[in-house]
Amino acid sequence: MAEQPFPGTALLAQVLAADNTETPPLRTTRRGSQPPARGTEDGKPPPLLSRRNSILSRRSSFGMVPGSRRPSWMLHRRVSFTGLPIFQPILKTRLENTYRIGPDKGCKFDAERVRRVLEGTLACALGTAAYSPQGSAPLAQSLTELLQNQAKEVVPPRYKLVCHVVLGQQGQQSLMVASRGLWDPETDNFASATFSNASLFAVATVYGVYFE
Repeated sequence: MAEQPFPGTALLAQVLAADNTETPPLRTTRRGSQPPARGTEDGKPPPLLSRRNSILSRRSSFGMVPGSRRPSWMLHRRVSFTGLPIFQPILKTRLENTYRIGPDKGCKFDAERVRRVLEGTLACALGTAAYSPQGSAPLAQSLTELLQNQAKEVVPPRYKLVCHVVLGQQGQQSLMVASRGLWDPETDNFASATFSNASLFAVATVYGVYFE
């Protein structure tokens, strides 16, 4: 007949087996204490952010471009230490000197050709126009711009043009228009033309001054 174990022996074996097993350490936290920082290895404290990194991280949320994940200051090539973009100055185009003190041969101001242009333009613009005290000022201004643009088409390059128009009412009166200027008679010149109808008269003068 086989011997049966004593009940107390089996209970003692269970207690010993339970003591030999490793129990996980209990984590106790105090009220008001913070949990340990994540990412620590071998008990080393987490790296602290410098003041410069904190400023840049705080400013990176500002100046975002719509539809882009990058802030506006990252789209520029150069950025200052404050995070603001440094705009490049606009450089002016510098032209080399041509060392030309006069127009080329055959490229001078042709007064006769300009006079014919002025006469044709005045006849087309003031063919049947009537004088008006209120509309004479804007009419003279528009004639000045029109005559200057027409004269530019027949004047050689490197010439500065000055256009002057006198507009008045036709009343059988006498009128004299005179002008004076300081220029080089070898290169500079002028052209003048007149027009009159039953209501008004006009005197247009274009001065051509060579620009060195």
